[in-house]
Formats: sequence, C-alpha cells, structure tokens
Amino acid sequence: MNVDGKQVRPIWLGEDGVTVKVIDQRQLPHCFVVADLITVDQVIEAIQEMFVRGAPLIGVTGAYGVMLAAIAAQTTADPLKTIQAECDRIRAARPTAVNLAWGVDRVFQRVLAAGSDAERIEAARSEAAAIAELEAENCRLIGEHGARLIQAISHGKRGDTVNILTHCNAGWLACIEYGTATAPIYEAHHRGIDVHVWVDETRPLNQGARLTAWEMGKHGVPHTVITDNAGGHLMQHGRVDMVIVGTDRSTHTGDVANKIGTYLKALAARDNGIPFYVALPSSTFDWAMTDGVKEIPIEERNPDEVRYIQGLAGGKLVKVLVPPEASPAADFAFDVTPARLVTGFITERGICGASRTEIHQLFPEHD
Repeated sequence: MNVDGKQVRPIWLGEDGVTVKVIDQRQLPHCFVVADLITVDQVIEAIQEMFVRGAPLIGVTGAYGVMLAAIAAQTTADPLKTIQAECDRIRAARPTAVNLAWGVDRVFQRVLAAGSDAERIEAARSEAAAIAELEAENCRLIGEHGARLIQAISHGKRGDTVNILTHCNAGWLACIEYGTATAPIYEAHHRGIDVHVWVDETRPLNQGARLTAWEMGKHGVPHTVITDNAGGHLMQHGRVDMVIVGTDRSTHTGDVANKIGTYLKALAARDNGIPFYVALPSSTFDWAMTDGVKEIPIEERNPDEVRYIQGLAGGKLVKVLVPPEASPAADFAFDVTPARLVTGFITERGICGASRTEIHQLFPEHD
C-alpha cells in the first residue's frame, strides 16, 4: 500500500535473501520502526509480542519462519527433524489464528519434497513468497466483492455517505495488501463512493485507534475514532449503515473468532437491523471445527496489556498504569460470534451466507 508516496508492506524479504523484515506495529502510529528477523526465536517473539498481528500476516510470518528454520538446520545432524521441531514451535506461538499453522504446514510440505539443504531453503523461500502474493491477491478480490455491498447501500442512500463500523485492525497492516475488512472500504473510496469509517479504539492494545486510524489517514479515507462501547449508540441512532470486521479463525459452519468485543457489535447490529459482514481469505477458515464457541481456542494474554495503556508523551512512547496497582486483570484476546449473527462472508471467491451449505458452495474442494 502507499504510505507517504512509498509502496510499503508489513513484511518483506531483505536483499540478502535471508533476513525477514517486518514493521514493528507496536510502535505505530507514532514511530515507524522496521525489525529484522533472522532466527526462529525472533519470529516467535515477533508473533507473540505482536510486532506482527492479524491472521494473514501471522501466516506469512510463520511461513518465512520455516525458511529461517531451514537455514539454521544446515549445521544439525538431522536437518528435517530439526525443521519439523521448529515448525511445531512456530505453530504454537499463538493459538487462535488458524493461518499460522496453515502457512507453516504449507511451507513444510514443500521442504519435505526437497533433497538437499540448499533445495530446502529455496523451496521454503519461494513458497513463503508465494503465500504472501496469494494473500495479497485474495485481499484485492475481497475488496472488489465487498465494494459491491457498499455501492448498493450508496445507491439506496442516493449517494449520501455510507457509514461503516470496523473493529480492531483488519487492514493491510494485518495482511499483506489491502486488508480484509478494509479492502472493500479502500476499493469503494477508490471508486469515488462517499464513505466514512467509525473506528473502534479496540482495547486493550488499541489496534483500531492506533493502526486502522493510521491507515485510513494515510489513504485519505474519512474516519472517526470512537470508544469501543459507542457502536451500539450509533446504530440506535441510524449512524451506521453496515459493519465489516475481519476474523482470526472462522469455522466452515459460520462461527467467527475475532478480536474481543466483536460479539457485542454483532449483537447490537442484529438488534438494530444492520448488516454484519465478516471479510476473510479462505486460509482463515477452519475446515475441521464445527462449533466455534466450544472448539476455537481463545488466547489469554498478559494482563498488563489491560492494566497499562501506551501513548505519546513529550515526544516519547510511554506506558501508563490505569487501574489500582493491586487490582488483578484478565486479558481475553478474542471472542466468538455465532453464525446466526453474521449476515455473510466476503471472500476472494465472492459473498456467501454464514452457513456450512453456502460456504462449501464457494469452496467445494473442502467438502
């Protein structure tokens, strides 16, 4: 995507072909910092500490992690066994986003088919790059399909502003290009449709206020940052036309795991008759799980993410304690929205309802 006149992605391979470079998203929007990943340990740290975040981007980062594992394994007695062990560690870095295991497994299968150390490294490198390009193209297509929904609302409003509510950051920072939930917004904006985005702050790490707002601003998309709990009020007063969110894992029966607070937005949307769409590439579907509420693992993170808030003060990034120091906190990273509350999925192959039947009609190879 274009940032201040430069084409930027959240992950890319350095000129040496062995250094994985990522935007350290913890520093945004106030500092633009690039981190170098040259070991599997650094890849795991980047995923766990959220240098990188968002299901598609985590998947690509994990894919490049297999390449780094193959490079390091050259000096071991059993390279394939070493790579497999490192793949297991990468998969376990974060439990909710299914793209991580998908990306790792896809690259590992290519590695298994290679004969020498050099061939394994090149196979991993090329497959990771292919996954990145695939996800970028999938997000572009999501944008095209989703923009039709926005355009239809615009026509119904005789060209008046289409107000879209988002939650967390499902933008290009969470993917490779375009984003998932933001892809239709960018495409609609590109087509000249009058759009405005309500940006949930998304506590505790404020990915909406920090990252989505930064993206929208860089691309000139009108937007307003709101508190997480303002969405229902706006819906009640007719100030939201549709909700589009991303997802970290969705079952093939239509249940959706996304950033904590998504379920509440879906409830408010249903109560007010507002369409609630989930945008995702097919890599984010879990083709085995059927009951998202019972089966999807929900990551619990460090409670200090709830207790402290980060911001800019005196030109420096600082963390400030909010609750009493002795008060315990809990940090549930995701919740699950049942299929019954989802209007539809926006995928690279088109739009479908949140049911096993309609999802498998789009992706019959997974029947």
